[in-house]
Amino acid sequence: MPALPAKPYPPEVESRLAADARELISRYPQSRSALLPLLHLVQSEEGCVTPTGIRFCAEQLDLTTAEVTAVATFYTMYRRRPAGEYHVGVCTNTLCAVLGGDQIFDELSEHLGIANNRTTEDGSVSIERIECNAACDYAPVVMVNWEFFDNQTPESAKQLVDSLRAGEEVRPTRGAKLCSFKDASRILAGFPDPRPGANDESGAGGAPSLAGLRLAKGEALPGTPGTKVVSPRHEGTEA
Repeated sequence: MPALPAKPYPPEVESRLAADARELISRYPQSRSALLPLLHLVQSEEGCVTPTGIRFCAEQLDLTTAEVTAVATFYTMYRRRPAGEYHVGVCTNTLCAVLGGDQIFDELSEHLGIANNRTTEDGSVSIERIECNAACDYAPVVMVNWEFFDNQTPESAKQLVDSLRAGEEVRPTRGAKLCSFKDASRILAGFPDPRPGANDESGAGGAPSLAGLRLAKGEALPGTPGTKVVSPRHEGTEA
């Protein structure tokens, strides 16, 4: 049987999200360019992109639900099942995997009693195998609501989710303090981060990430008497 049309949001929710949608759409010369932010917006409402959210996006942008679904199912950041308050992503791409990412995911899955892309019964934690987080310098890496937890082990990862479920304050290795998955989705939609000082906490690249740049600028190799991997461009060019 064909699927029934998705139900609309309740009127008060529809009105609130429509105002947010108008603000997002106004930022783009062509309205359909706002689809990715709108998908984050509806995900911030329900913790995933539901048929109702897809219908809402389609109506706001004058697209078909098929066009919106094609985009929502292409990008892995848009979930089709409700995420937990804390969505834990374990990188199992090549480098993280060989350094322990696969083991971390397997032990977390057993520890929480849930499979990939599933959420604990209390709604506190969901887990997902994710592709490269561009943080190979810190492998193996776990992310919670897209904030980094570097150099993880199975034990540290299990302690991390236990602390989250216990309501304890958990600080990322680098980056802003944690917010809920729904709040993170709203920030990704393009709305200001309401947490005081969060932008300043985000900081810049960490020391391992910048090592190549420092060497390229002429810094000597650690433990060597001035040996340089790459000399600065101005050296050796004098007439």
